[in-house]
Amino acid sequence: MKDLPDNPSLDHLRQQAKNLLAGLRDIDPAATLTTAQARLAEQYGFPTWAALKTEVIRMRGRAETAEASLAHAIADSYGLGDVVGEMRTVARADDMGRRWSLVTDRGRWAVRTMDTWRPIVDAEADVALQQAAATAGILLPAPVRSRAGRIVETIGGHRWRVYEGLRSGPPLLAPARSSVTRALGGALATIHGLRLPVDRVSPWHGTRLATGSWPELATVAAARQASWAAALGAAVGTLTDLDGIGRDTGTPEPVLCHNTLGPASTRLAADGRLVVVGWEHAGGQPPSWELANALLDWAVVPGGSVNVAGARALLDGYRATAGTLPPLDLAAFRGAVTSLANYVFGQVDAALEAADDEERRYADRSVAHLLTHLPTRAVLEQLLDVATGAVRR
Repeated sequence: MKDLPDNPSLDHLRQQAKNLLAGLRDIDPAATLTTAQARLAEQYGFPTWAALKTEVIRMRGRAETAEASLAHAIADSYGLGDVVGEMRTVARADDMGRRWSLVTDRGRWAVRTMDTWRPIVDAEADVALQQAAATAGILLPAPVRSRAGRIVETIGGHRWRVYEGLRSGPPLLAPARSSVTRALGGALATIHGLRLPVDRVSPWHGTRLATGSWPELATVAAARQASWAAALGAAVGTLTDLDGIGRDTGTPEPVLCHNTLGPASTRLAADGRLVVVGWEHAGGQPPSWELANALLDWAVVPGGSVNVAGARALLDGYRATAGTLPPLDLAAFRGAVTSLANYVFGQVDAALEAADDEERRYADRSVAHLLTHLPTRAVLEQLLDVATGAVRR
């Protein structure tokens, strides 16, 4: 489920709906803006566009403001200039920390806490990847070093990272129009073509981190009378089936890659160029795995249908840059289904342990949406059919 920012904008939602409409028309030329608005609301976990707008109004003005002394300390530590406005939160806390916006006389800066960050590679390695990608033509917010030369600094009891502000639109969504998925495929090929070494596959994609089984988790949810317990019980078969994909095959050689290059990690710049953000989870994956994961993230419409035009454009963009596609078979989705299993376990656990009413309200909506929008083996096979056809063309 997509998260609304701390101070959501109806204008941004309307722009997302227009972007989504372009992707939907790759599937159904008769799709309307009303259809796109309804699909957008669904991706945010709401039954209607009207309900989504009501939530936006409810959340307005809820961004938190940092102490002025903290803002000045961050600006001074990273040499950002003189603070000229309040430092405010951008979005709810994620698995690394909290994102903030800081404005100085030198411009706007994206700063974030890294208190719960579990790096797969160290900060220097992910910055090296970002710098190499930028040199190769990928548009991204430049990471900023502190005056002491460090990427991560501890300030005010929190660990921080800073990026230059880069003006862009709201996060993209699937299905995206073919021109976007083609650009995404080219970006993936560019990153893979850097061939930066890494010593292992990302544990998030290579290892089931939870030891319990899906039936056991469903039993716990039912005993706790979770509102989504029935949905989890109904999803046990699908989740168990996905667990078996690629388990008995070898692992191709990994390269250092973005590792989470889905729609949430992308924006469109004012000139229409693709902007790639969210490099903090950089890690190792075989190129075939990350490409297969991108097909799942970008070319599957929530609900299960495949955007064939978007998938072909993504593959064509990759091949136009790399010259060829990495070998793709069902086992190439192993990283995608492993990361999905880890994510589902984590979201279910968070929902079961939610500490207050507001957090429980969000978590229940998120888990219910997740469990009713899972991919299936049949969807992966459809994507593979598109990829195989792209190779033959």
